[in-house]
Amino acid sequence: MEVAERGSVTEAARALHLAQPTVSTQISRLADALQSQLFEKIGKKLFLTDAGEEVLAATRQLFEVMSSLEMRLAQRAGLSIGQLRISAVTTAKYLIPDLLGRFCQAFPQIEPEFQIGNRAEIIERLKRNLDDLYVFSHPPEQLEIDAHLMTENPLVVIAKRDHVLGQKDNIKWNELAHERLLMREQGSGTRYAIERFFEKQKLVMQRPVTIASNEAIKESVVAGLGISILSRYALKHMAPGNLVELPVQGFPIPNSWYWVTPKGKQASPAASAFQEFVTGDVSS
Repeated sequence: MEVAERGSVTEAARALHLAQPTVSTQISRLADALQSQLFEKIGKKLFLTDAGEEVLAATRQLFEVMSSLEMRLAQRAGLSIGQLRISAVTTAKYLIPDLLGRFCQAFPQIEPEFQIGNRAEIIERLKRNLDDLYVFSHPPEQLEIDAHLMTENPLVVIAKRDHVLGQKDNIKWNELAHERLLMREQGSGTRYAIERFFEKQKLVMQRPVTIASNEAIKESVVAGLGISILSRYALKHMAPGNLVELPVQGFPIPNSWYWVTPKGKQASPAASAFQEFVTGDVSS
């Protein structure tokens, strides 16, 4: 499945943490056993043949059957066994790992799989129904999904610790007009929330400088390149003591994280239990 999805044996081997020859050998053995060519190479990329498409579809059905069996066995055994697959947008990496770690301490036989990616990557995983739960700050409206509030995720203005306005209360946004505004790329959930807020509040956004990751934004803010607007959870986890939240009028920007699943997807016992665990934790 990885080779079909990535179009490359090398990339699939890297994702599976296997040697490339091992993956190539397994593909050859499967093709020989089925007496069918599964891939064709066009340029540098591999594409499935018609036979390969059928094998991939059957493989996915097999995994669904095994997942259903696992779910039924887990229901019989309580939460003593089972897998929990979660995919989350990058900002949620400051919250989910801690919650997941404590959940797995309570249920040590649960096998977690945790994927982090940008919004487009997590939407793609959602489309392919690869995980039990997905975490978004802005659920994709174009897909048929069920979305439920997980917790609030306020967005705050951050600056370096010794910022000239760091000791001032009730700062007006126009007092920061001379600052560079460091932001995530177009399409990120955080940037979407910020742009929508500025439009609604009729605030003038100085021309933003796009930086591809929260960590790089943090380092740039610490270095004095500018200010940023990020999740308060991110501020708590990124270089504590080197950054401060500026008390700007009208902030924080209201924002939330949501549990998202394909519409009609049956939750596994582990997924349901984890959602209940998180609800109890964030509300306490």
